Amino acid sequence: MSISIDRRLADLGIVLPTPAAPVANYLGAVRSGTLLAVAGQLPLGLDGKLLASGKLGEGVSVEDGKAAARASAIGILAQARSALGSLDRVERIVRLGGFIACVPGFTQHPAVMNGASDFMVEVFGDRGRHARTTVGVPSLPLDAPVEVEALIEVR
Repeated sequence: MSISIDRRLADLGIVLPTPAAPVANYLGAVRSGTLLAVAGQLPLGLDGKLLASGKLGEGVSVEDGKAAARASAIGILAQARSALGSLDRVERIVRLGGFIACVPGFTQHPAVMNGASDFMVEVFGDRGRHARTTVGVPSLPLDAPVEVEALIEVR
């Protein structure tokens, strides 16, 4: 029998935060059939505050951006567990979408987004391997450097 995802998170020292409440007219997660779409998550800590702010290439390093992407992925799992009751219902991470707030000319988007991608593989193994889109944007809500959304296959 495989290890539960909650146990895996505990072994990694990961505590899922309370899912962030939507700040506008949308839901944190929506299930349709076997798919769970999780709204974009900002890099929030357990206290609900941004772990970093600003733009990549101007005050936010690639390493800080990568840590922010990982924090956003942790927020995705918090939303998913809230919607599903258990992360053991996750069949696979299908897709991640990453938005990187950056200055013009910044080109290290993939390295930043690897913070989220690597985390999903660390938690789910091969079921965490996914398709991905990463784009640079001029700004994000609350001056966050990163926002990550997900599409998850569930049972």
